[in-house]
Amino acid sequence: MQTLIEKAKPIRILILDVDGVLTTGAIYYGSNHFEMRGFHIHDGMGIKLLQQANIQVAIISSKKSEAVEKRIQELGIQHAYLGYENKLPAYEDLKQKLQLTDAECAYMGDDLPDLPLLRRAGFSITVTNAPEIIRQQADYITKIKPGKGAVREVCECILEAQGKLQTVLQSFFI
Repeated sequence: MQTLIEKAKPIRILILDVDGVLTTGAIYYGSNHFEMRGFHIHDGMGIKLLQQANIQVAIISSKKSEAVEKRIQELGIQHAYLGYENKLPAYEDLKQKLQLTDAECAYMGDDLPDLPLLRRAGFSITVTNAPEIIRQQADYITKIKPGKGAVREVCECILEAQGKLQTVLQSFFI
């Protein structure tokens, strides 16, 4: 069985679900169909660290949301597939566009729609509060809760496995 480091070393892209991964999973509705989600600043920094190390980040989500679109834009995420209830075609399209193999893809999801990608990706990740069936399929289960820095934890894990974490962090010690 491959170790966590062996699975994370070849990763060239981290693909993320949104609800329950980048957010706590809570969706707030206001008047006039106003929708709100909260994103943690540490997750955003983790994504920026990966990008700085030339590791791409993508989003595949079953829902479309203006809040998610704004966050994607703020973080400079180039590849986003929103409104894909069946996520497998988006995953395959992304792999083809970027000429990636499964072994070069990490996927982080938290529920049943994520299961096909968790089973396919070279490095599969879920969050601590995911259902048992999802945790059983994951190579790595975060210690930090979703929407509270779990994505940052994964970003640092990948960077550490590739020997890039200290180099990326050094850019902040100027």
